[in-house]
Amino acid sequence: MAITGIKPPDVDSLSGIDGAGVKLRTFDEYREMVSPYLEEAFNRVLCESLGSITMRQADTLLSSLQAGKKIRGVLTCMICESLGGTLESAIPRATAVELIHAATLIHDDFVDQDRTRRNLPAVWTIEGARRAVLIGDVIFATAIETMSLIGRDDGLVVAKAIAEISKGALHEPLDHRVLAQEVESGRTIGGLYEDIIRLKTGILFGTACRLGAIAAQTDGVMQEACYKYGLRIGEAYQIADDLQDVKKYLAGEPVRPEQMAMLAPALLHFMDDVHPVILGLLNGEKTTIDNQSRQPFIASATLMEMEIESRLKAALSEMDKAFPRKGFSKMLRATPLQIIMMFNRT
Repeated sequence: MAITGIKPPDVDSLSGIDGAGVKLRTFDEYREMVSPYLEEAFNRVLCESLGSITMRQADTLLSSLQAGKKIRGVLTCMICESLGGTLESAIPRATAVELIHAATLIHDDFVDQDRTRRNLPAVWTIEGARRAVLIGDVIFATAIETMSLIGRDDGLVVAKAIAEISKGALHEPLDHRVLAQEVESGRTIGGLYEDIIRLKTGILFGTACRLGAIAAQTDGVMQEACYKYGLRIGEAYQIADDLQDVKKYLAGEPVRPEQMAMLAPALLHFMDDVHPVILGLLNGEKTTIDNQSRQPFIASATLMEMEIESRLKAALSEMDKAFPRKGFSKMLRATPLQIIMMFNRT
């Protein structure tokens, strides 16, 4: 899969300098440089994949899927270039990563009954539940097919990632009533949160970085180190996502039982004891965190912030083993925190 009609940036980008000679200091600056190439390839493959399918509002659906910062795909490109590979080799793999991400969002929106995505209607609200799930499946299959055509290793990595992400979705508690019964009976779910953050988000970040290392034709040891670097960033990213919800509810926003079911594994992980208000929110007996119940949630938010920092440090530790080259070392060292900061601004 060549990037037809597009000239990649000047080779000086390997040392953190764009084609115009401007020093790149941040992940976001690198993202702005490579995004046009990644977005062109992603949009083209997506349109080819879905082009023969009749859809009710094709333009709206494609606009929703094409939006987004492409953080995971950009990581693929950055890892590849940092290890001496070319952007042209990275882009098809980065495209596959973003296809997987797009398909998971389609499925997640339906499962969570979220009606909007990026200020546009969620796919299931346009196409219906059945067709939305099938459209997501087509996109998953396209990612596997395109990577299998590149090479066996690429195809296996992508297929495994999709399987693991699907397991992560199965781990998430969906029925707030069942979860409330488990919590009440003391069957609370030990390491469930660790499984969720690894499978739901960490895996795809890790896969993005592994594919970048494969694109640079590195050995298995380097590929595994890159995978762990991305995995830790992804885990921190999911904790940051959950932390935003905790802060939102602490600010007084009402909580539906279904929303509390999604957040409960994080709270149960970071709280010493099951606070009664969690059961009240799961059962629909409460709709907000009242003043008397705030302290355990505030303490959990503090612990979540500390855990984010811990995961980012773990990512840097993997990076120290993975990236002996000097070129991108400063940018790669800054990238984990910059990704979390970028997320917090959105």
